[in-house]
Amino acid sequence: QRCSIVPLRDTLVRCEGPVMPPRKVVPCTVLTGFLGSGKTTLLNHILSDQTHKLKFAIIENEFGAVGVDDKIVAQQENTSEEIIEVMNGCICCTVRGDLVEALKRLYKKVAQFDAVIIETTGLADPAPVAQTFFVDEDIKRMYKLDGIITVVDAKHIMQHLDEEKPEGVENESVEQVAFADRVLLNKTDLVEPEELAKIEARIKSMNKTAEIFQCQYSKVDPKHLLNLEAFNLDRVLEFDPEFLKADPEDHQHDDRVTSVAVKFEGELNVNMLQMWIGELVGTPEKAAGLFRYKGVLAVKGAEQKWVFQGVHMLFAGGFSEDKAWGPNEPRECRFVFIGKDINEESLKEGFMKCRVTEELRFAVGDMVEARCDGGWKPAKVIKIWDDGHPYRLEVQDREKTNIFGPVDEDVCVRAVPGA
Repeated sequence: QRCSIVPLRDTLVRCEGPVMPPRKVVPCTVLTGFLGSGKTTLLNHILSDQTHKLKFAIIENEFGAVGVDDKIVAQQENTSEEIIEVMNGCICCTVRGDLVEALKRLYKKVAQFDAVIIETTGLADPAPVAQTFFVDEDIKRMYKLDGIITVVDAKHIMQHLDEEKPEGVENESVEQVAFADRVLLNKTDLVEPEELAKIEARIKSMNKTAEIFQCQYSKVDPKHLLNLEAFNLDRVLEFDPEFLKADPEDHQHDDRVTSVAVKFEGELNVNMLQMWIGELVGTPEKAAGLFRYKGVLAVKGAEQKWVFQGVHMLFAGGFSEDKAWGPNEPRECRFVFIGKDINEESLKEGFMKCRVTEELRFAVGDMVEARCDGGWKPAKVIKIWDDGHPYRLEVQDREKTNIFGPVDEDVCVRAVPGA
């Protein structure tokens, strides 16, 4: 049996039944980038490259009533093996519902393919597109988001990033860079090496975790772009902690979009973390400024690594089934947040409050009062730091019900009055 974690300060957790494994789903790659950056050229390059031996379904998005990209893609020799679906309008807003319907309608055919590639219009914010794969239950069963690829025009990216937008209007180029798992710095032949170095530094200041590939005519080995599993929680374990080291060039720009990273040796209370993140992204207003966030954590009382990541309000986290801390491996916690107008000190302070630094108030065998569904009930501490929870308690009822105390605070577990 596995035990669920309920991230509510005033709720204790009951043991539940086994969790059913998910069904196999089709991976989807979102291909984004500003107008003219080279997205369709990249798509044609992927389709014409036979070394990967993969079969794709393509969803094209055109901003306007008359599409042309589908005609360009259709010229490829291999399109007899592809499904091409074209939608008009901006995929991140007006046709998002159409995307859901298209994915559902194509599923029976697409299930025979290796992957789906969704090319967005250059004016699309990738966040709503990514969220599509997490908010619709049918889509979650059929597909998984493999990664977000952003193509950047080296010649014009700086002016796009610096463009002043009307109040309330997002800068699409900024959003596209911030959400990327891979950045293709295209058209490098049009820019001097010194300028390229500045552009890379600018991108890294906004998104420390995205790998950058310099290219011309969008030519990049497809193996760097496909099967990323960037939204697989286990893949989060692999992100390089070296990005946590500050680079002086990272801070020479006054961009509103930045990255905040923290790393420390030690363990934390995962229930406290979930409560904190719940407060952090609890409303659309609060979550709007958080683009991407992820982390790898050492949880007190658990041998497995706990990994989490999120997009705006969508948060997922859990113990890795096959990744345990090694006997000589330092137990540590690290996270990164990418967002707009984020408060670095507030994020670091909130994260550090989840750290376990003190001994628990009660020991095994102590009698306490536990807050249960029906109010406060007498209980006995039968184990501490069990599966990430400070206390396993045995309620003194007829069934001797076992419950977890998720936090070591009086709102959940308190001393017996008068004891």
